[in-house]
Amino acid sequence: MNESSNISPIVNATTAGIGHGFHPSDPPPGEVESDRRPIAGLLMAIEAVLREQRRVLFQLTQPRQGRLVSDLVFVTLVSSSIYGLVVGTFSGGEQLLTAPVKIAGGLLLSAVICLPSLYIFSCLSGARARLSEVCGLLAAFLALMTILLIGFAPVAWVFSQSTASVAAMGTLHLLFWFIATGFGLRLLERGFRCHGAQVGMMRIWTIIFLLVALQMTTALRPLVGTAPTLLPATKQFFVAHWMESFQKQN
Repeated sequence: MNESSNISPIVNATTAGIGHGFHPSDPPPGEVESDRRPIAGLLMAIEAVLREQRRVLFQLTQPRQGRLVSDLVFVTLVSSSIYGLVVGTFSGGEQLLTAPVKIAGGLLLSAVICLPSLYIFSCLSGARARLSEVCGLLAAFLALMTILLIGFAPVAWVFSQSTASVAAMGTLHLLFWFIATGFGLRLLERGFRCHGAQVGMMRIWTIIFLLVALQMTTALRPLVGTAPTLLPATKQFFVAHWMESFQKQN
């Protein structure tokens, strides 16, 4: 069996505008020799997610992708916990411990909740991705998103130490989260394009994920500020919670 027969259908995708810095004239991931170099270790995984997304997309289609996926999940946990620590510095005290756990745990729980619908929509969109490859793309999406949050962490810390407004800090964190999520979703979309998916169908899942993640921020409140209990005693829709928070500030 020659080398070309081991290359996943991702190489045969006709879409070329995929991945970081891709151009229409670029070959699909895997046809360039550098894309086929293994990604070993956490630092290499971080570097590849930021700089060599073609390489990541190709490696996630290979038989031994499990190590890369586990590295990406670990990066997600560490990065989201670090950002959670910055969120906790706004109130200090027990929030320094609970905020990182809630943010990291809530993000992974949101991903697990949305994984079945992601796989179903990928199938309906015509993607050729297996379940393991869908899990890998989701892990890459989460890793890129949380790595970008680390980049915003110093800015968030400055504001957390210079303002007392819970609503303002919550809005700032949401802004950073939306920006990071946008870049992550772009990588996810490009990954599914490689597998022949119709992007319009996959964008429906984007709405589902955003709603679940936003509701999770309310279900695990407080993330910013303090409350008498570790978790809320009442159920509330995230929009109603935000409106209530702004009204209290006024």
